[in-house]
Amino acid sequence: MDIHHQNNFKLSKTEKKSLRKQIKARNTLLRHEGIEAVSYATQNLVVANGGLGNGVSRKRLLPVLEQCGSVDALLMPPNKPYSFVRYKTAEESRKAYDTLNGQEIADDLGQKIILYLNFVEKAQWKELRLQALPPGLVVIEEIVSSEEEKMLLESINWTEDKDNKNFQKSLKHRRVRHFGYEFHYENNNVDKEKPLPGGLPDVCESILEKWLKEGYIKHKPDQLTVNQYEPGHGIPAHIDTHSAFEDEILSLSLGSEIVMDFKNLEGITVQVMLPCRSLLVMTGESRYLWTHGITPRKFDTVQASGHYNSGIITSDIGDLTLSKRGVRTSFTFRKVRHTPCNCSYSSVCDSQRKETSPSFPENAKEASLLEQEYVHRVYEKIAGHFSSTRHTPWPCIVEFLKALPSGSIVADIGCGNGKYLGINKDLYMIGCDRSQNLVDICRERQFQAFICDALAVPMRSGFCDACISIAVIHHFATAERRVAAVQELVRLLRPGGKALIYVWAMEQEYTNQKSKYLRGKRISPGKKEKINSDASVEGLLVERVPDVGSRDSASSVPSVSDVQERRCKSRQVTNSELPVHTNRTSFHSQDVLVPWHLKGNSGKDKAVEPFGPVGSHDPSSIFHRYYHVFCDGELEAACQTLSNVSILKSYYDQGNWCVILQKSD
Repeated sequence: MDIHHQNNFKLSKTEKKSLRKQIKARNTLLRHEGIEAVSYATQNLVVANGGLGNGVSRKRLLPVLEQCGSVDALLMPPNKPYSFVRYKTAEESRKAYDTLNGQEIADDLGQKIILYLNFVEKAQWKELRLQALPPGLVVIEEIVSSEEEKMLLESINWTEDKDNKNFQKSLKHRRVRHFGYEFHYENNNVDKEKPLPGGLPDVCESILEKWLKEGYIKHKPDQLTVNQYEPGHGIPAHIDTHSAFEDEILSLSLGSEIVMDFKNLEGITVQVMLPCRSLLVMTGESRYLWTHGITPRKFDTVQASGHYNSGIITSDIGDLTLSKRGVRTSFTFRKVRHTPCNCSYSSVCDSQRKETSPSFPENAKEASLLEQEYVHRVYEKIAGHFSSTRHTPWPCIVEFLKALPSGSIVADIGCGNGKYLGINKDLYMIGCDRSQNLVDICRERQFQAFICDALAVPMRSGFCDACISIAVIHHFATAERRVAAVQELVRLLRPGGKALIYVWAMEQEYTNQKSKYLRGKRISPGKKEKINSDASVEGLLVERVPDVGSRDSASSVPSVSDVQERRCKSRQVTNSELPVHTNRTSFHSQDVLVPWHLKGNSGKDKAVEPFGPVGSHDPSSIFHRYYHVFCDGELEAACQTLSNVSILKSYYDQGNWCVILQKSD
């Protein structure tokens, strides 16, 4: 019976509860996915809780649906907690609606879930465009026999892990062995002067010779890293260091298939299936420009038909299901490079980028490259040291979080080490950051956090009651990307939801008072403690300041070009090298590189001492972070380019421009 007919009958307590859940599912699908249910019977149903993103495979769901009639199609969009089913007749569809609503089934992990069905006019989903493998990437299936696979797996003695200090320090979720040369995870490189005794396992030698003879590979590797992954584990997205290895990177998958994610600088993602006993060969662009990684999860979305189209997971949602991961062992072969890399990708090459200073980006691609090198890579390197300097919450941000209603869902976009995630225990806070190492620190502190880009947060639209973005948006290198970051915050908010944004200010002196960033230059006589040469505004704000004031927002709605124009006169960089800022001084350019002086090995120190002058440090320990410092009114102008927001408050807070905005109904 449909919802209107059910109202004419007296329902039991269980039926009333099921009806409420069904209506909630209906409203959720409309609000978050734009899927509109109808109250009359059609051939099509949307099945809430019965989707690939909910741990339900095609093999698990289809038999349940077929109990009610002949299924024309079962459409399962990737990563969605719902699916669409089309029956041959509306009568069969109504039978499924009446029979399966509120029915409990087991997902592929054996956990109980309850299905909720609603009629729809037609299945609605965004078509995924047909993808191609990244340039230079090849997947060769069945490259070794099952007998060779067994020999390779048996050649690895995992009992030696206890003596492998590199394993104990660096890898939490997988076992690893190195041959030929030891791979050092603290700098993603090898010591080329210290080869390991014994070379590669004997069983590998004959296999590599065969691959060379048959033309599958061009060079014989001399370094091997063997990783063993348990189901649910993965590896962060990364690019193998250019200067460490030659062009060709090989990965042999044994024991179980896996889906590997590839992503380029424009954000295009390609999911590639690596079948068991297949060889992945990365050369050229796929080796040097595309990150590759494995998402930690226990199931992969794959083709139900078993045809992987040369490794690509296709866009046919009528042929997608879940594949449970098994224990996978990867043999990654590389040839150590003994000369500087001379690849064609100098802007991201560690051998070549030292020859030129970064310039102000002229387009989105250049901006992405600049951020990759001078934001993402740097924070990955300095995460431990950075975290040790970020411990004191800022009063105005604490006030914002404590004023939110109890039970609010709040996202901290660019959460760093998570110092705000536990401020208000009455909130449900979720953090995300681009840095794997900073997210790991959050998780060690038992906070909910995940890795993502602030321009593409994998959360439903309208999911959050509030968002905060603290010292993040100033790391985006064009006005368009900064506006897009604000827009992404607004997308996450429900109507009426609020966001708090902090960015560095060009004006470090405001209302005749210097910020603590500038005042930090003064050292009291007799004090032995030196100032950290990068103790920025972010780490110095420890008390409420008297000059925090609100300003009325402008009535006109500017464009992105207006935002670009609204910059400090003669102080922005255009078509020239980015200047390196001198810490603790006023800003003379809006677009700058700010030095960070790293203390200790690999930035993982638990305790650090402040630093002295720049000249007293090893140049190899200095990292430059890109910043765009905002002029008065520029942050408000960026927010006002969006038609569905209003600025509730804007103020200056110790060297930061700040905005509280609200999403319109």
